[in-house]
Amino acid sequence: MQAFLEYVVKGLVDQPDAVEVTAVAKSGLTAYQLRVAPGDAGKIIGRRGTTIQALRSLVQLGAQKRGIRCVVDLIDD
Repeated sequence: MQAFLEYVVKGLVDQPDAVEVTAVAKSGLTAYQLRVAPGDAGKIIGRRGTTIQALRSLVQLGAQKRGIRCVVDLIDD
């Protein structure tokens, strides 16, 4: 799931080299922390949050098929 999320996000941003996806395990839940360049955060969020919601839905659907739980968090530095 981490590689899939990284692949999709790199296709959306202007600076794909700045994309970092870190998986953090929290009591039966995997949290994918997503970091992008400051100028690319808006592209990941999208209008009214539609892009980030779509990413979260895709990742959750893939994780559900594998029998795991996960969330996607956009980390703002």
